[in-house]
Amino acid sequence: MAIEDTIEEIKKIIFKEKRMVIEFNSLSNYLQNTDDEEERKMINGQLDRLKNSLKEMNNQLLEKLESIDIPSKMEKPKEIALPKLKIKKPKYAEKLPEIDREILKRLKSKKKKAVKVALKKPSPYAKLASTLFANKVRDLIRQKKLESLEKDLIKSNINYTPISYISMLILTTIVAGFAGLILFVFFFFFNLSPLFPIITRATEDFGMRFLKTFWIIFAAPLATGLFMYFYPSLEKKSLEDKINQELPFATIHMAAISGAMIEPIKVFSIISATKEYPNLEKEFNKLLNEINIYGYDLVTALKSVAINSPSQKLAEIFNGLAMTITSGGSLYNFFEKRADNLLFSYRLDREKRTKSAETFMDIYISVVIAAPMILMLLLMMMKISGLGLSLSTSTITLLIVGAVSLINTIFLIFLQLKQPEAI
Repeated sequence: MAIEDTIEEIKKIIFKEKRMVIEFNSLSNYLQNTDDEEERKMINGQLDRLKNSLKEMNNQLLEKLESIDIPSKMEKPKEIALPKLKIKKPKYAEKLPEIDREILKRLKSKKKKAVKVALKKPSPYAKLASTLFANKVRDLIRQKKLESLEKDLIKSNINYTPISYISMLILTTIVAGFAGLILFVFFFFFNLSPLFPIITRATEDFGMRFLKTFWIIFAAPLATGLFMYFYPSLEKKSLEDKINQELPFATIHMAAISGAMIEPIKVFSIISATKEYPNLEKEFNKLLNEINIYGYDLVTALKSVAINSPSQKLAEIFNGLAMTITSGGSLYNFFEKRADNLLFSYRLDREKRTKSAETFMDIYISVVIAAPMILMLLLMMMKISGLGLSLSTSTITLLIVGAVSLINTIFLIFLQLKQPEAI
């Protein structure tokens, strides 16, 4: 073997030993800050394995050094042309994409700034609702009668405590009941018309008028209460979709960062500090708060945040990461495999959305273009022949324009809800 090849192998061995020493120091520091016996036992096992690996590396290094045959006498050349040494980048640096190296460089050079925390005061409406109904709501929560709503509130990241939100729900339903009563009185005596005069006095019998309008009294509070009850679950579903859109790309970054052999907690700190994943940032901040403020160890914090995570995929990553840390597995391999699976699911979801968009396009052409034309021709023929419902030309035009506008609005709202956010 040539001397150059032997020296190259010596460099590789020294670099591996350097990485082992860095990991050894990191685990030793972490061992001093944890009181969990199971975690201490696992870390001690990892330290023992690192010691044995270092011994093997040292033996290999000695063998390589002894194998180098240096001549005892060497003629001193007059001019020594020094070769240009090509510095080889570490393996973990090759794993990091350019964008991640720039992010890490920016984070290292960034100076710490004093962060001013602005406390958000509760609104007067929330204060009033809590004052009136907080005690009753506490009893309902203790009896676990609103357990599903409470879970949805926690997972949806709505800036209200369950007691405050449920109190607001009750108060808003009562207000909607009074509003429904006012609307009932109005429609009991008056009619609304699309033509002038818009408001006209009702001329029907009081009994018949009551049967037509009394449902407003119950519909207004019922619709308001149901909307506020199911709103947290809708918000949780929306947040889950946003997190699932960011998760594949964030997992790729976490895999690249974890290849640098740094502490697992630092992976979440770096991703959160980049500000590139706003929805995931909130979940990672919850995890960091569990560790830095409440004092939980990483494994316990991961399991706790997974329970209250709005995204099932993110919860699976947290639970899988907790098992990987406990068993002493490789974080890089874990994140890399999860990133591959998430990217595959992401591509399938994109393809599914494309097929759905094509289907909705066909439905839109049929409903918005063909159907109004056929309906307008039918109404005009009925008017000319005098059969069935006979409407004026202006009424038919107003009806068709209104129907097309309504259908277009519904389609736009639906497409906006189904459209994923751009990453």
